[in-house]
Amino acid sequence: MALTSRAVLVALAGLVPVALLPAPLTVLVWALVVVALCAVDVALAASPRELAVSRRLPASVRLSGTVAAVLTVRNTGRRTARAVVRDAWPPSTLPDGDAPTGARTPRHRVDVPPGEQRVVTTALVPTRRGDAVAERVAIRTLGPLGVAGRQVSLDVPGRLRVLPEFASRRHLPSRLARLRELDGRATVQVRGAGTEFDSLREYVDGDDVRSIDWRATARRREVVVRTWRPERDRHVLLVVDTSRTSAARVLDATRLEASVEAALLLGVLAAHAGDRVELIAYDRRVRARAADSHSSRVLPALAEALAGVQPALVETDWPGLVGQVRSRLSRRALVVLLTSLDPAAVEQGLLDVVGGLTRRHQVVLASVADPELEQLRTARRTVEEVFDAAAAERTSLERAAVGVRLRQRGVEVVEASPDDLAPRLADTYLALKAAGRL
Repeated sequence: MALTSRAVLVALAGLVPVALLPAPLTVLVWALVVVALCAVDVALAASPRELAVSRRLPASVRLSGTVAAVLTVRNTGRRTARAVVRDAWPPSTLPDGDAPTGARTPRHRVDVPPGEQRVVTTALVPTRRGDAVAERVAIRTLGPLGVAGRQVSLDVPGRLRVLPEFASRRHLPSRLARLRELDGRATVQVRGAGTEFDSLREYVDGDDVRSIDWRATARRREVVVRTWRPERDRHVLLVVDTSRTSAARVLDATRLEASVEAALLLGVLAAHAGDRVELIAYDRRVRARAADSHSSRVLPALAEALAGVQPALVETDWPGLVGQVRSRLSRRALVVLLTSLDPAAVEQGLLDVVGGLTRRHQVVLASVADPELEQLRTARRTVEEVFDAAAAERTSLERAAVGVRLRQRGVEVVEASPDDLAPRLADTYLALKAAGRL
């Protein structure tokens, strides 16, 4: 038996005669009346087990997007079912913040005559990446009085894959335009960019004299220069660090979220440039991997691989990571390490093994900078703020020193705020391609 709020109101209404006639018998009689009403309502309510429920749900949705979870309720019994249907998705407003989905309208009232069906829709708004799971649907059928009914929970499993938001997509058009300029497909020509021979053309003022093709000039009896284009069909390996340092929060999100956005933007840009893109998420073991050679399939592959990646509270196994890189790359490639520039983590692990990577590959380290650190450095109005500024200044100097040591070993270091990391990394990739360093 399931009681409703109306049953509570009926019971409270009995306080009036009880107050007027304060006798034990009056209380007993009113209690029996309430129980009888509830029993009659339960007896006349349709059985919730005679309702067949099916679920229709998209396979995936992007973070912060809205998706509809549709339930179809069919009445296989002989009575009209006056029901309340609750689609049991975990709410996003839980105190612990662990629920990946918030249900805006979790309860639906439906009247389903015998042999008919009704459709109810729950709007879901994901608040974190990963798999949002709903196991059951609770159904409560009410009697004609609406004071009581029957309730049952039916197993109607559903799973929604929440993909990364890819908010850095807004930077893609401008970077693709610069890429077309490098490739010579736009009206603006970037002379001398790249290292692969493209074509011959007449010399114009401003051309680099080192590009003059003297043999072709002698044949044509006019000055001819060679044009170049950026290298294509290079290998780009994105390594997303998922160790404990990626769990640190910068502003409103973890470092890992900024790394995911940067990996998506660079992966799509490199695929449009004709390079082969591969990704691994690693700490002490491979958490995810993706690879696709077709530009239109790179983004779905990367998003699907990164959807379920979460920080692990372990230290990065840097020798193991170098072994993973070597096992995947047989020739020179661009290796992008999306990790933290934390001095302790870099000095105790990465510095000892990064030389083995830079000897064979072009290595870029992309790290998230904390904007609050700069605020601490500049605020010095009180004694407490002065001490905070001194600690922030020391941290900045240590990070700068680690960056210098990495650059001495041949690593390109990119450090930016969470919103700027993705475009800064894309700009670094375009600069390396234009300089012929891939």
